[in-house]
Amino acid sequence: MKACPMPDGLAEDIDNGDVNPRDDFKVRARYLSEKYDYDVTEARKIWCFGPDGTGPNILVDCTKGVQYLNEIKDSVVAGFQWAAKEGVLSEENLRGVRFNIYDVTLHADAIHRGGGQIIPTTRRCLYACLLTASPRLMEPVYQCEIQCPEVAVGGIYGVLNRRRGHVFEEQQVAGTPMFVVKAYLPVNESFGFTADLRSNTGGQAFPQCVFDHWQVLPGDPLESGTRPYNVVQETRKRKGLKEGLPDLAQYLDKL
Repeated sequence: MKACPMPDGLAEDIDNGDVNPRDDFKVRARYLSEKYDYDVTEARKIWCFGPDGTGPNILVDCTKGVQYLNEIKDSVVAGFQWAAKEGVLSEENLRGVRFNIYDVTLHADAIHRGGGQIIPTTRRCLYACLLTASPRLMEPVYQCEIQCPEVAVGGIYGVLNRRRGHVFEEQQVAGTPMFVVKAYLPVNESFGFTADLRSNTGGQAFPQCVFDHWQVLPGDPLESGTRPYNVVQETRKRKGLKEGLPDLAQYLDKL
């Protein structure tokens, strides 16, 4: 198998229900091929969405002429749901990942193709795919709407720049001296934001934050010392998982 990121916008389409598991597979395949340049025959063979059967990750069957494949489909899907719910880096949900199955070699004896054999194997295979596909962490982002008088606008920009936020809209409310500034602010940086903002604008700015979208946290989580690496380590420590990063060798079955 191989893992690859979905094109930009597809995960949001799945969240909004434009692409969903209950669609007719031919209609869905046409939509994916027109909008995201997916191969139509592959797009018709999307086995499932995950986690929970509706999430923004897909499992695609790209195999050609594999025997007994339909027998293990349910087991592979179960393994995929498990892996999509608990990712390899810190057992968090996956987002925007497409897994392609290219080839499967199955035991000729039906006893050895049961769920007990296939489900854990699938999960380990998916984890190995993730580790070799240079994974990234995603972080939630708030949309902040800040109301303030004109004199305080400068202070807002200072606070947002320190917290990796950026302003995307600024307008004056007609007939008043008030300005409305709209900005994106990573949730990770939002702790203590209100107090910080008040102290920098003399208590004149009033922020309101709502969740808006997910974005990739810049940096490689597999490289020690980077920001995402530290986030992964803190999460693993909090969950009581083994320290350090999972080693690729532990997902290789030695025959």
